[in-house]
Amino acid sequence: MEKLKCKICRRLGLKLFLKGERCYSAKCAMIKRPYSPGMKGKRRPSALSEYGKQLQESQKVKKWYKISESQFGNYVKDVLTHREGGQDVTNILIQKLEKRLDNVVFKLGFAGSRSQARQLVNHRHFLVNGKIVDIPSYQTKIGDKISIKKEKDGAFKDLAVSIKKYNAPAWLELNKEKMEGQVKRDPVLEDAQLPAEITTIFEFYSR
Repeated sequence: MEKLKCKICRRLGLKLFLKGERCYSAKCAMIKRPYSPGMKGKRRPSALSEYGKQLQESQKVKKWYKISESQFGNYVKDVLTHREGGQDVTNILIQKLEKRLDNVVFKLGFAGSRSQARQLVNHRHFLVNGKIVDIPSYQTKIGDKISIKKEKDGAFKDLAVSIKKYNAPAWLELNKEKMEGQVKRDPVLEDAQLPAEITTIFEFYSR
């Protein structure tokens, strides 16, 4: 039986990389069945209304970052308060999402997926500036150092090998020898590479 995570990707029509390495292989459900669950492969999906498009783009981002509706809604509504001041609300939202500790852990290559990163953070595997932080939504800041807590449980036994081939995004600095990373600057939209149109999301939450 197909797992729920694969159905989410098929329903939204794009890869959200929710299952780590499997998403990069030929076993990916988006390669084998690139159409919505319950829909025959050759059948065309019905056209979405403007509201439907806005809702779909919002769903994409929530699933991409593995956050709840309430969390995402709070992020967007908070960001919209900056709109009157002429600030770039798109990049402000990106910074809130990208600088979450679970996402930083994932982007540094310390976890194979955001789901795994969230679980590892919850289980107190990471330090921020030398102190344990177990809150996935914790907002990191420029200059923060993220490192792995030294343990003997083998949670990162293969990381030393896999990390050698990994390149972190430009807004993060990764020290592969010390197995730690640092936030160099604020991320922007181009760094996030989101599979969604952010402007439609603001329109959805402005209703």
